[in-house]
Amino acid sequence: MEIKVNFLENLRLEAKFDDFTVVTDQPLRYKGDGSAPSPFDYFLASSALCAAYFVRVYCKARDIPTHNIRLSQNNVVDPENRYNQIFRIQVELPEDLSDKDRQGILRAIDRCTVKKVVQTGPEFQIETVDNLDEDAQALLMVDTDSADRTFIEGKDLPLEETIANMTGILEDLGMKIEIASWRNIVPHVWSLHIRDAASPACFTNGKGATKESALCSALGEFIERLNCNFFYNDQFFGQEIAHSDFVHYPNERWFQPGPNDELPESILDEHCRAIYDPEGDLRGSNLIDTNSGRSDRGVCSLPFVRQSDGETVYFPSNLIENLFLSNGMSAGNTRNEAQVQCLSEIFERAVKKQIIEDEIVLPDVPQAVLAKYPDIVEGLEALEAQGFPVLVKDASLGGQFPVMCVTLMNPRTGGVFASFGAHPSLEVALERSLTELLQGRSFEGLNDVPPPTFNSQAVSEPNNFVEHFIDSTGVVSWRFFSAKHDYEFVEWDFSGTNDEEAERLFGILAELGREVYVAVYEELGAPACRILVPGYSEVYPVEDLIMDNTNMALDYREDILNLHRLSDEQLADLVERLEASQLDDYMTIITLIGVEFDENTEWGQLTILELKALICLALQWHEEALEFVEAFLQFNDNTVERGLFYRAVCAVLEVVLDDELELDDYLYNFRRMFGEQTMDAVVGTVDGSVRFHGLTPTNMQLEGLDKHLRLIESYKKLHAARAARHAQGEQESLKKTQGA
Repeated sequence: MEIKVNFLENLRLEAKFDDFTVVTDQPLRYKGDGSAPSPFDYFLASSALCAAYFVRVYCKARDIPTHNIRLSQNNVVDPENRYNQIFRIQVELPEDLSDKDRQGILRAIDRCTVKKVVQTGPEFQIETVDNLDEDAQALLMVDTDSADRTFIEGKDLPLEETIANMTGILEDLGMKIEIASWRNIVPHVWSLHIRDAASPACFTNGKGATKESALCSALGEFIERLNCNFFYNDQFFGQEIAHSDFVHYPNERWFQPGPNDELPESILDEHCRAIYDPEGDLRGSNLIDTNSGRSDRGVCSLPFVRQSDGETVYFPSNLIENLFLSNGMSAGNTRNEAQVQCLSEIFERAVKKQIIEDEIVLPDVPQAVLAKYPDIVEGLEALEAQGFPVLVKDASLGGQFPVMCVTLMNPRTGGVFASFGAHPSLEVALERSLTELLQGRSFEGLNDVPPPTFNSQAVSEPNNFVEHFIDSTGVVSWRFFSAKHDYEFVEWDFSGTNDEEAERLFGILAELGREVYVAVYEELGAPACRILVPGYSEVYPVEDLIMDNTNMALDYREDILNLHRLSDEQLADLVERLEASQLDDYMTIITLIGVEFDENTEWGQLTILELKALICLALQWHEEALEFVEAFLQFNDNTVERGLFYRAVCAVLEVVLDDELELDDYLYNFRRMFGEQTMDAVVGTVDGSVRFHGLTPTNMQLEGLDKHLRLIESYKKLHAARAARHAQGEQESLKKTQGA
């Protein structure tokens, strides 16, 4: 994690990381102002808090209350060497706690990350650099300069060379990548989380059988998501990008809807229109680009090549963003390597969806076949030894598709986690199923998976597939565990060179009667592609283009960002539109308008319901405000402080709306209950002198929204690289033309 430090007045310092700020000072005896803890105090507190966190996780997983558990830490300093200290952590446990849980809590404390780092002895490397922001890949902790070369199945270059190439691409873009965490809880299963140090909202996860293959996976996914703009899905790009020559790619085209808002004739083809507009209800306005909001320019559309005949078909950026998410995206050393990964993912998700929704019973993989892959067996046995029964299933549906499945059962909670993996090689598909199962997870994290059900409607419900797509935590049917399987086991093999594998996978889709559309991106220096298979590879239902389109943001974004500047008439119009929209009251404003607020602020926690309450209060619509506030208090997911603010608002509104009550008669005890500062804000909010308490003013230039501005700065690096590459290509083309 990158921590940037600013020098404040006197001895005060400010550390900034992610969306947090920590201020330190020194005691008066050391010439400080004593206004904040010292850096060393924070260090001491971190180990105590880390120990308490592991206690909390242990108890939460077992429904053990923590209100009667107490923990403290004392550091005992050696008088002859102040750097030699003993950290004594003591925990007071209730008498009725079992010996098993007492020992479990002590073992949990022993796993404290701060403690383990200190005990291991971190290495400090202190150096000067010309520019902190240009030391791009200093945070990657894997030796990519090794003379050894490691080849794995599916990669056209050794891992070390692949990692070096990808880190070079990111360095050229000016992106500093940091490894936020590693996981290796069973043998031969590694995963990690990497992110852009300047914009942590840009992150990916990687997985693999080794540390290097997991890093390669994470970097590949990072470059894939840069190429396909996935980090910036649903997000407002800001006015500068929105008014530039291109918004997404230099080869994008904008098409105007017809006079009655008909779909532009130049987008999609007949095959796609039959899928996305079967009833003729889809309008051009449904497909306006969310990221720019430029309805005046028309429908922003991106070119894809139709595999059946090589023709170019333009897909609206809005349609891709709303329906496909990250499905069918990949980067690789070669185009075919990337395409094999894309197609494998598409089959993995489509087959998984079919199995879950149709409650298909899969055959077990025979032990004799598993024995061919001893590293995978060792990982499976380690899970079994931890008390997690594991099922290994052939998900090829009788040898039709290159898909495998590893399903974990958690007897402690009754939960089930079905993980799927796909690749033309059975071994790689099986390895991916296992590494996907444990990607980014601890053993405690496996306590969050849901139990199976015999409710067929629950497993076939569209949102269940979305949950499976995002993190495989959707519900599966109990029928999945029947001993009577619907298909026989097949020891399938679609493997070959990446060229051969890509051809075979495209061939499967052709046999299914599916049309395939491919976009290839090579501007950043590594081949990346996006493959769309309409009617097969979507994540969200087609109806979302009309019923739940992300460009609903365009109806509210400008008004909400200019909230403090709206007239009463404009505020009344906004709240009435929100009411008439039938949008979920508990949708966050972040989701509604595509702007990343700091989650630790009132803006970051703001929902449509709370916004409507604040607008009604600003308009002095007290009866409507009370209704919204009561609903907020009934289902409040906001902070404790914000909840108390609205409890006070509710009490004051009830007094104000009662003709027989006088507010002055209650203010003394209200102030004793809620505090002077809170009541000043509440009284001002109710009488209209304080508007939108807690919400700092912003605007369409996103002033003060550092988190979103960091995201836009990240995108500007990508946008500038595309513009430069496009200009270079045009110059080269001009020279060739002049030379001819």
